[in-house]
Amino acid sequence: MNHIAFDSHGVLTEPATFTIERLLPGPVDLVWAALTESNLRKHWLAAGEMVLERGAPFEFVWRNDELSEPPGKRPEGFEEEYRLHSRITEIAAPHRLSITWDDTGDVTFEIEPRGRRVLLRVTHQGLADRDTLLAIAAGWHMHLDILVTRAKGLEPEPFWAGWLRLREDYDRRFAK
Repeated sequence: MNHIAFDSHGVLTEPATFTIERLLPGPVDLVWAALTESNLRKHWLAAGEMVLERGAPFEFVWRNDELSEPPGKRPEGFEEEYRLHSRITEIAAPHRLSITWDDTGDVTFEIEPRGRRVLLRVTHQGLADRDTLLAIAAGWHMHLDILVTRAKGLEPEPFWAGWLRLREDYDRRFAK
């Protein structure tokens, strides 16, 4: 697979598969913790306790309004909180975690050391329709931008404004 330029847009690596990468400060264990520990993950993605075992169910709880100050205006159709039931399908700590993503496919997180930094690759498979693809692509991009920004000790841009901008960007990039 070709590597994506860091801090850039993700790409379609297959017709229904979106892949995006970010380079983060290390070590690997710190990035693994940010991915698997609810108290850290809630600051960039979603809360939800995980039992780190294959087959273990868990729930992600999104409160995107809490990811930035100000959050920006929430688009129509989005609630203050969103819950997603998931299950761990593969785990090889601290380098790989695969999970189910409700009815929109499966997600794999891969963590690779790169010197003093760490590459985080997110691959979301099974994106069956265009609206889902655009929402998921913008979501992963914005959430990972927040993770990178927070890792640098900075405050992220307003979540919803960034998500709307990125959804439009991906709409152009993935034009039919």
